[in-house]
Amino acid sequence: MHGTAVALAVVTTCATVLVHAAPTIVVGDGIKGPAQMVWVPGGEFLMGSNHELAQANERPAHRVKVGAFWMDRHHVDNAQFRRFVAATGYVTTAEKKPNWQTLKVQLPPGTPRPPDAALVPGGMVFVGSEHPVSLDDYAQWWRYVPGANWQHPEGPGSSIEGKENHPVVQVSYEDALAYAKWVGKRLPTEAEWEFAARGGLEQATYAWGNDFAPGGKKMLNFWDTKQRRFPVVSPEAGGAAGTSRAGKFPANGYGLYDMTGNAWQWVTDWYRADYFRQFPHDKLLVDPRGPTDSWDPADRGVPESAPKRVTRGGSFLCNVDYCLSYRPSARRGNDPYNPMSHLGFRLVMSQQDWEKSKR
Repeated sequence: MHGTAVALAVVTTCATVLVHAAPTIVVGDGIKGPAQMVWVPGGEFLMGSNHELAQANERPAHRVKVGAFWMDRHHVDNAQFRRFVAATGYVTTAEKKPNWQTLKVQLPPGTPRPPDAALVPGGMVFVGSEHPVSLDDYAQWWRYVPGANWQHPEGPGSSIEGKENHPVVQVSYEDALAYAKWVGKRLPTEAEWEFAARGGLEQATYAWGNDFAPGGKKMLNFWDTKQRRFPVVSPEAGGAAGTSRAGKFPANGYGLYDMTGNAWQWVTDWYRADYFRQFPHDKLLVDPRGPTDSWDPADRGVPESAPKRVTRGGSFLCNVDYCLSYRPSARRGNDPYNPMSHLGFRLVMSQQDWEKSKR
């Protein structure tokens, strides 16, 4: 066994949390760095996980090196996205009639085209259930809602008023790219995202360490099944869950908020469930950019090779009974044209691009 592989085996079975170095939090001020972005120093780390909680698509842990970059301190929020729309007149995916060409590739071959009356603007909304249900079919708590969009995340009767500093949701991958171009930034790669989410901790279970609630302190916005059963949202159960404001919970070691929980985050990579199993375990990957295609055998009713982009970080719906994706290594794939009420994004920027922007 090669030395790197031996080290990997030792580190991933170690119960303690290893730290690259005590991180120094550097927040851009608009002069020495882009405003409200934090400096992520880059370096080598173990990406993925061999932990008992890890899903097959997170395995095996493998060594990766990423360069340094700036990252948004918070998710892109409703106020920021509103300024973008006001300045550009941009119309999001959820506000446009669904495109049958992008829709049909997510459906079983031969699915007939629905009538035009059924192709109406909207987005996927978590609606929950009135009583406990089997957790083997997410269609029981998700619904396509006409009129749902970034301004009305749960449908026409909802609003983002008073939630200006909440993550913008109901944005597609295409929407995230459009916003990124406008502000002169980009989406992170999957490797960059995970390195940043770990905050300097090597193979910690969570973004802050191995203890889910250190000292009994709540560290993220998630679905607490001790308080109510997932996905029940009846009035007796407390109503539907939702996003929380930026900065409500502690930042990680690099000064980044809500890297896990609150809202899923788009990254650039195509999603393959087996991607991490494609590499020699003793090889260092430098700035990986992901696979060239998609493969997801776990999404029932969707062709395995249907186009999907990686999303990271989990959301306010993640819970111990159904979704443990509030861990830095957790990953999933999502249709890039599928806006959802728990899916947003944050952006990154290189030092070189920051310096160019000041000229």
